[in-house]
Amino acid sequence: MFEHWKIRHTFVDDVNIITKLILGVLLFFFIIFIHNFDFMIYIVTLMFIFLIIFNGTEFKITGTFILVTTFFALLSSLFMILYGDGNHILFKFGIIQISTESIVRGIHLSLRTITVSMFGILIALTSQVVMIFYSLMQHLKVKPKVAYAFMAAIRMIPLIISSLIQLRRSLKMRYQIIDKSNYRGFKRLKHLIIPLLSQNIRRAHQLSVAMESKGFKDGPRTYYYRAPFSYKDLIFILSLLVIIGLSYYLSTTFPITGIHDVRIGKLE
Repeated sequence: MFEHWKIRHTFVDDVNIITKLILGVLLFFFIIFIHNFDFMIYIVTLMFIFLIIFNGTEFKITGTFILVTTFFALLSSLFMILYGDGNHILFKFGIIQISTESIVRGIHLSLRTITVSMFGILIALTSQVVMIFYSLMQHLKVKPKVAYAFMAAIRMIPLIISSLIQLRRSLKMRYQIIDKSNYRGFKRLKHLIIPLLSQNIRRAHQLSVAMESKGFKDGPRTYYYRAPFSYKDLIFILSLLVIIGLSYYLSTTFPITGIHDVRIGKLE
């Protein structure tokens, strides 16, 4: 999906998408049970370094994704920070109550979100859409008719965007010679939505007819692309285990805050 922004090829690009997805799910459930604040800080730091080194994409693209996810992670933590309980109250106004404990728990929640988000960014930047569906068909026995339909739908998104851009430019030229009352408010929206829907419905119908005529059915078939598992999958698994193990070691050997448990009543 982001191939035209790639500047180098890393071993993560060759890791099977199934391995990445399974590890992502396991990582999500694993960090839910982490209550050590320093542990989460080191995990986020090492995951960030791993993402920067092995994503192989231009830094401006990677940085944009990281900034956006970090912003929304911090924004989501405000609900816990502003309405949390705690013994060390820093600010209180009406229903808003900010304490040291609520700030720590809110930041801890943000670190969890950022960790999973950075792993998701790594998957998105190192996986090709075509290989995702080929891997699902070959290893998880997803029906080819379903997989190819999703693949075609994803491929049509750029076409829809280009159609919208062309339509807006055409309407901009047309609006120069007609009265403004003919394209104000809801009329302007209709001029965009109706032609855009009609064009893409017709295009989707043509695509479905072409797929049916070429034999895209659920029976057995051969594949031009292969999506095998390899030793790079093992390296990727070991890399994630090293990140978790090293984070735990650093949190116990070189603690930053000394907060071992961020839950209520156990914050040190």
